[in-house]
Amino acid sequence: MKTGGLNVNFIKTILDFVLTAIHSTMNGKLLLLGLLYCVQGIPYGMQSSLLPIYFRTSGLSFTKISLTKILYFPWILKVIWAPLVDQFSTKRQWLLFTMCGMALCCLITGTLSPEYNFSALAVSLLLMNLMASVQDIAVDGVAVQILQSDEVGYGNTVQVVGYKLGSVFAGGGLLTIMNLVGWGLMFALLSIVYVIVILYTAVASELKTLSKIQSNRHKSMKHSLNPWRILQEILRVPDTFWTIGFVLVYKLGEQGAISMFPLFLLDHGMSAGEIGLWHGMVAMVFSIIGSSLGGFLTTRYKVYSLMKIFFILRLLSLAFQTFLINVFNSNSWLMKGCAILSINIQHFFGGSITTLAFSIMMQCTKMAHVRIQATHYSFLATLEVLGKLSFSILVGWIVDWVGFFLSFIIFQLLSVVAILHVYKAPKTLS
Repeated sequence: MKTGGLNVNFIKTILDFVLTAIHSTMNGKLLLLGLLYCVQGIPYGMQSSLLPIYFRTSGLSFTKISLTKILYFPWILKVIWAPLVDQFSTKRQWLLFTMCGMALCCLITGTLSPEYNFSALAVSLLLMNLMASVQDIAVDGVAVQILQSDEVGYGNTVQVVGYKLGSVFAGGGLLTIMNLVGWGLMFALLSIVYVIVILYTAVASELKTLSKIQSNRHKSMKHSLNPWRILQEILRVPDTFWTIGFVLVYKLGEQGAISMFPLFLLDHGMSAGEIGLWHGMVAMVFSIIGSSLGGFLTTRYKVYSLMKIFFILRLLSLAFQTFLINVFNSNSWLMKGCAILSINIQHFFGGSITTLAFSIMMQCTKMAHVRIQATHYSFLATLEVLGKLSFSILVGWIVDWVGFFLSFIIFQLLSVVAILHVYKAPKTLS
């Protein structure tokens, strides 16, 4: 009888999750945020997956292809222009301006040839990234202000999943479209996608209401673009120092494993096609499911309780991968199956943790004055990216130095550091 009762409760929980997800997609605020985060993810997916392949097939050198990574710089520097978005004009106007800019960049890019107009193409893509980074600030500011406390989990699910879907669409979908219709027409079609979202944004009632509030608020607001004063205001927000430490360390061990485990499998007999399928496509599905579940659970349980559980589960999955590294044999179908399983588990937990982490960041930002909320959130998001990128640069060197097995021991230790940091969360947040 107890088992039957448990099964009924489990089924109810799953149904609740599905029905809530359906209801959430019908929520105007979440639909708006989902569309905005999706188009925001397109430049990243295009430049991380589509362009390197196209540039190489067009005969560009590896040096030129590597130099395109510089185009990501606006995302690192966005905290510099975040105060402009916070203090001048409305978020709605910034969104319309930046998306019109991205649509125009698409039309320009479609007329340029990578072989003969590389410099002009790089400038156009740089401007697209600049516009996308400003859009990111505006969308985050909108999310912080329109989401109620019980909607933050769903909002961050929409943020993470929408961005990933935009990246996947650009990296895989646009590559297929380009093979069918060509470089120029592909960018023309992409500009139409931006125009559709622009029109939806222009008529969205949520943004119109927020714009009226922001316009009235700007009239009585004292504007300050002094970087030092803004930084002081950011750091005075309660629990910001703890959150800074959190966003810098929470992904380190996981980032190392996700980067290096596929390369370990490649070195030990698995084909690039197999790894591309399981790590590049199937694992992304698990990551999206994990992100969705993480957002759902935040509406039922405390974020920090969930974070402790998922951090420990992630540590166990890292330990499982470390064990596989020590015993892996590509000739064994069981070993291959376990390796694939570990990749999907890692992405599932990683997706859940990402959503929970952005919920924590938003909780902290909500305690900031409305005049610096978008700037505060952009500051935390920039540090989150820097934490992951800086360690990603070192991961290869660590593996070359001590080998895969000891590297994964280091990844586990870094995950333990993240767990200890979560257990020291301030009472105001936990």
